[in-house]
Amino acid sequence: MKKGFLFYLISMLALSGVTLAQQLKLGDIDDGSRAERVHLIELFDERGQIIYPDDDPAVPFSMRQTCGDCHTYDLVSQGWHFNAVDPNVPPGRPGQPWILVENSLGMQVPLSYRDWPGTFNPEELGISTFEFTTRFGRQMPGGGPGEIPSEKFDEIMRAEVSGDLEINCFSCHSGHSGQDHAEYADLVRKQNFRWAPTGASELATVTGSAKEMPDMYDYLAPSGMADEPTVTYREHLFDNAYRVILDVGGKIESHQCYRCHSNRYVETDFSPVANADEDVHLHAGMTCVDCHTEDSAHHTIRGYEGEHKVSANPMAEASTCQGCHMGIEEQQHTTAGRFSGPVPDHKGIPPIHFDKLTCTACHSGLWPEEQTAGVLTSRAHALGTHESLRDDEALPGIITPVFVTGYDGRIEPANLVWPAYWALRQQDGITPITLEDVQDIAGPIIERMLDVPARGWPDFTEAVVEAVLEDFSQQFDDEPVYISNGRLYYLDDDVGIADTEDPAAKPYSWPVAHNVRPAAQSLGVRGCEDCHSAESPFNFGEVMVEGPVGEPRFVQMFDFQDVDPTYLQWFAWSWMFRNALKVVSISASLVLVGVLLLYALKALQSLSAAKTEK
Repeated sequence: MKKGFLFYLISMLALSGVTLAQQLKLGDIDDGSRAERVHLIELFDERGQIIYPDDDPAVPFSMRQTCGDCHTYDLVSQGWHFNAVDPNVPPGRPGQPWILVENSLGMQVPLSYRDWPGTFNPEELGISTFEFTTRFGRQMPGGGPGEIPSEKFDEIMRAEVSGDLEINCFSCHSGHSGQDHAEYADLVRKQNFRWAPTGASELATVTGSAKEMPDMYDYLAPSGMADEPTVTYREHLFDNAYRVILDVGGKIESHQCYRCHSNRYVETDFSPVANADEDVHLHAGMTCVDCHTEDSAHHTIRGYEGEHKVSANPMAEASTCQGCHMGIEEQQHTTAGRFSGPVPDHKGIPPIHFDKLTCTACHSGLWPEEQTAGVLTSRAHALGTHESLRDDEALPGIITPVFVTGYDGRIEPANLVWPAYWALRQQDGITPITLEDVQDIAGPIIERMLDVPARGWPDFTEAVVEAVLEDFSQQFDDEPVYISNGRLYYLDDDVGIADTEDPAAKPYSWPVAHNVRPAAQSLGVRGCEDCHSAESPFNFGEVMVEGPVGEPRFVQMFDFQDVDPTYLQWFAWSWMFRNALKVVSISASLVLVGVLLLYALKALQSLSAAKTEK
């Protein structure tokens, strides 16, 4: 009986293995060769039909069909860049959100499909996956919300016209100089979702706009309308078997990551240096993917300590700062010194620092100054696209570096954004008013009362806020409020507009990991005073609070740390007398040693005298 059960179990496991092996494809399995793969392949459209460059009409190729011939598309879609919409995926450490900006409505709202505290799911503001993709697909590698049908009736037909924004493998993997990210962003903005990967590649040119087409438009039956999406392939790139050679076999270079992950500092005297100096790892010849590697399922390593608890990537723990530079204690073979990284000894630094601070607190981001600086990011300000927000006043207003108590309870440097949005106050908390309702109700009032600038915050007076809230109160049963400038504004029968502190008005922050500064430029290199003096920005720097209401104000850095301000101030004050205390302590120690020696000599004299008497 036992032998029969054992045979049955082995048979089922073997069958499962065969089934799994059948699901995996050629491109999913690494055979161990480090040689560059040559991709001389045919292109297929979304119907699975081969692309001929002289087709009439010419249609865009499909990543799902073309790359999916060798790579399991559904396996790739499980990766970190694509799985945000899956509620079963652990959210992990909070990261950079997408930020909805409507300056004419006084709105700056951090959004995420992941359950990160301080962000809103786009659906909470009535933003469908279709609208989300139109707004933010410019810096998305496709997939995720780009392939989820909208539930809004008026967008169902529009989605048929635009097609899906499939995972664009070329966003990360194309090393060709003709891969045009700015063109990709422009095509997404025009809702040319099915055409975007094709038009951004070196293989073809795409013109027209699906956004301008009627709901009944069929891309397979061209109508000759103006602005109709049109594909023109570069026929000389196809061989006589209608194959193209793709530059996707090599290692992903850092400039391919920069398409969505770049920063530019503003409002700082040293921004030219900060923007010019590379991360110390990149300067040493490493690339982004040396640390942020991934497996065949595209589980990209984010690189924070503790990530291995929620990541399926087996290299997650070894790819942190500690894993590379100090090793993993539990492993038999240490991971310290990966990529020839130095093993730090941190001479003279009390061990408590490593319990209270992350590695990045001393080594990453801008060197802290008296006041925080502004930063523009690719994902927030469309850097690298035709719609790039280049001026320093561009929204969203992101400030850096702010030293906050982070995800794991340790202090870390972070970027920070203050939310601004209209909401309803209920017993169980704050619920944002949908973007459509704000546009319909608040929009006309604000336009009538203000001259809204093209960029930057409008000047919301109390009269404007009061007028909008009064109109909202007539439309909704719950109490309308406005979140801005770190405060919650509400209607008061006695004074009109009143404001108060509220958790909903707290800023959202996400960790800064780059650029990593070398040891000679780390906090503490000039001594303990870098952090512990009364003038140190690490604890006592000024953090700007800004929004549409009133003038910017400043709060102190320690407000974002789980520390007692009084203790910090007394500790910093005591630092003024540290050198004198050293002199006093050393002097007192010498006196004490002298007294002990004197008594020791007297004791020896007494012992000697006692022996002599005997």
